[in-house]
Amino acid sequence: MKSDELLAFETDCHLFGDCGYPAPSLWSFEFEPIFTLGPVEFTKPMLLALLSIAVVIGFFWAAFAKPKVVPGKLQMVAEVLYDFVRRGIAREVIGKQGEKYVPLLVSLFFLVWAFNMWAIIPVAQIPVSSIIGFPVALTLVVWVTYMTITFRAHGFAGGMRNLCVPGGLPKGIYVILTPLELLSNVFVRPFTLAVRLFANMFAGHVLILVFLIGAWYMAGPHIGALFSVTSLVMTLLITAFEIFIQALQAYVFTVLTATYISGALEEAH
Repeated sequence: MKSDELLAFETDCHLFGDCGYPAPSLWSFEFEPIFTLGPVEFTKPMLLALLSIAVVIGFFWAAFAKPKVVPGKLQMVAEVLYDFVRRGIAREVIGKQGEKYVPLLVSLFFLVWAFNMWAIIPVAQIPVSSIIGFPVALTLVVWVTYMTITFRAHGFAGGMRNLCVPGGLPKGIYVILTPLELLSNVFVRPFTLAVRLFANMFAGHVLILVFLIGAWYMAGPHIGALFSVTSLVMTLLITAFEIFIQALQAYVFTVLTATYISGALEEAH
């Protein structure tokens, strides 16, 4: 089934015609399968996700396959980007112990950023992170890493204290606080990590669609042209702002991951 906005473009639906404004809907995030393999339907977002992985791996492979003491332009750019995550996130949030987690954090940062960037790429024009399954998959990686580090560093009993028993509080309050801490650290953290990324990319894409479809819908003679140009300008402004949000969400996702790892490494009180 075609989305309402695509149908609007194909039927030449305008303000002074005989149709209403085709508002963006959930159909904006549903795609016909490119091909079907058994029960699996391979769709456009899945293709873009695979391309994102290939782009990130290909970029760093090309930059560091034959590293030089005096780096070329590609190696220099890659080193700056890598060092941004290493120093600005891993070392700042986790400390010296963060060195071993730099590859994970670099991978997450650039993969999330690549997922988000498809929103402004012609033809693609859909942020992969606006499909909830992709943020959930990344969050599962973070959650498994967080739990593994917690219990490997402290053992089972120490890990449970780390997750449930914050230190320095009156003993009586732990009756209420312990289950809340367990719920927060084990369930709420991964839920909010996934939803934060998904919701921001979903909302941003819908907002762009609202004004882009509005520009097409209001295109027409006289005052309609003024409305159309205004809507198009808003589309361009929101798109420019969305570029900033795409990078910011990748940064936030990675910083929160580093925060969870740092918390897992801390000694339980």
